[in-house]
Amino acid sequence: MSRKDNSGKGKPSGRGAGNTRKGSNARGNAPLSRKKPTTKKPNKSGNTNHQENPNGIRLNKYIANSGICSRREADTYIKTGLVSVNGEIINEMGYKVQLADDVRFDGRRINPEPDTYVLLNKPKSVATTTSESKGLTVMDLISNATTADVKPIGRLGRNATGLLLFTNDDKLVKKLHSKGMPRLFHIELDKNLKASDLQKIEEGLTINGKTVEVEEISYVENSPKKEVGLKIKNMGNSIIRDIFDHLGYDVVKVDCVTIAHLTKKDLPRGRWKILTKREVELFSMM
Repeated sequence: MSRKDNSGKGKPSGRGAGNTRKGSNARGNAPLSRKKPTTKKPNKSGNTNHQENPNGIRLNKYIANSGICSRREADTYIKTGLVSVNGEIINEMGYKVQLADDVRFDGRRINPEPDTYVLLNKPKSVATTTSESKGLTVMDLISNATTADVKPIGRLGRNATGLLLFTNDDKLVKKLHSKGMPRLFHIELDKNLKASDLQKIEEGLTINGKTVEVEEISYVENSPKKEVGLKIKNMGNSIIRDIFDHLGYDVVKVDCVTIAHLTKKDLPRGRWKILTKREVELFSMM
């Protein structure tokens, strides 16, 4: 994945924004249990690309970086058949892997990167994608934030603005997709929202045979009735437009104001920050 350096965009902001110090994922020096490997030794001819690729990481270093053990101890575990790469047991010393490889230690997938969390205040006309063929993307804006392979949780449309969270923490991603991620949006419609329609949204709509529930909805104080605040856990890519299209309204603007306990305070449009330890810990309380 290529990340471009976008001058004037994607710069750190707020307390701790420039802090990219990595944390430790140490889990002790030995596996909790030893499961009998179910895979076979690899065909060496099929693994030559890993050995010849100068950008590869030595398998023992990959394991040590994950916090499981030292490189010397990793060599021992490799010899005893506790390590697999892409479903194949590897016993070869000096074997190299790529970050995208599925590396497992005693049956459990491991990650050589520390869990990283980046919050971006997305500007308009930027695509939420990891593709390199979509023009300027959110990945370009956070290219200087971290070297970790982070990805966005949820999406914002190209013309939507506001908060977008990135991480490589698979556990958090699964949790948020399972339980939902509460996000508050400031939405502007093409016309005033009728009180009766606001009530319908509040009570829950059935769209294409599925019930769509919201946490809260209200008119924005001291603003026209076409501006509403909508809090929703549903992470569907087009859920907001689906809600208002169903009732005959066009969505003019969408701005994500908060994600759970995270806000845009001290985070100007187009800037990012690394989450503090406390901000990360609060996700465990959800």
